[in-house]
Amino acid sequence: MPTPPSTDLPFVSVVMPVRNEADFIARSLGCVLAQDYPRERMEIIIADGRSTDTTRAIITALQAEHSHIKLIDNPRGIAPTGLNAAFAHARGDVIVRVDGHCEIAPDYVRKCVQHLQHGGAEGVGGPLETIGTTPLAAAIAAAMSSPFGVGGSAFRTVKNKTMLTDTVAFPAYTRAIIERAGHYDEEMVRNQDDEYNYRLRKLGARILLAADVHARYYSRGTLKSLFRQYYQYGYWKVRVWQKHPRQMSGRQFVPALFVAALLGALLAALFVAGGGWLLAAVGGAYLAANLAATLLVAARAGWQHTRWLPLVFLFLHLSYGLGFLTGLVRFAAHWRTAT
Repeated sequence: MPTPPSTDLPFVSVVMPVRNEADFIARSLGCVLAQDYPRERMEIIIADGRSTDTTRAIITALQAEHSHIKLIDNPRGIAPTGLNAAFAHARGDVIVRVDGHCEIAPDYVRKCVQHLQHGGAEGVGGPLETIGTTPLAAAIAAAMSSPFGVGGSAFRTVKNKTMLTDTVAFPAYTRAIIERAGHYDEEMVRNQDDEYNYRLRKLGARILLAADVHARYYSRGTLKSLFRQYYQYGYWKVRVWQKHPRQMSGRQFVPALFVAALLGALLAALFVAGGGWLLAAVGGAYLAANLAATLLVAARAGWQHTRWLPLVFLFLHLSYGLGFLTGLVRFAAHWRTAT
């Protein structure tokens, strides 16, 4: 098929909310600059959340070589305010979100535009290859790509299938659907994509997971940072639930139920005769499931991961579950105003 003249292609705005991404921003932004989409039909808008490392200096240096990079401030430093600030400056007919912790394939923008032009969806993204740069980070990446680790999140666990889904990681949207849906919810420090894509789907928008759209994401490198990340996911998922009850699926309650059962069994073991048997049953059932998942994932991703996978799975489930339970307490008063 002949390549259409660049003037016939939609103008694309790539928006990047970043903060303290000095270790990754050169690679991430470099991948955006290396797109095979015509440069004259693309702009890059980076919303920096007042980085305290050298992120801004790296971006500024690249700006000197690439005039289509625009750097704006994001004083609150969180993703939704950065995205909204970037949207306000964006001129594109298609708007693509890219994070500072990922690398998109050279044809990412072009493939997204093609899918949107075919009319089968108003938002599109692809399967996410999660990678780690150390043995622990690689195990974290393997766990984050498994159903036992992250549930049924299609963009993390489905690799070779094009399908409609509920959310994607680094989406491209038509400007028309963004104008209908409005801004990101700036309360949502985390899970803003879940909330936004649900609103899009309520408007009738289709979100496409396209097998030929590829991106890589660098996982957290320590158990502490992983715990913090997934604790926040669980915590803010409560607000998504309160705002959009129908957005939830049963799997999203499982970590909180596990943590509640574990805490209940621990209290029973301390204060009730025979309670130790309950704790052993709950802990034993989880240990069996954890070890079975570890073997399945290690068989696919590499047996070297068996050293870390059981602990990584435990951190994923405990952090998300504890975050969710904390959110239930913290946001209890919001049930009266839930929409």
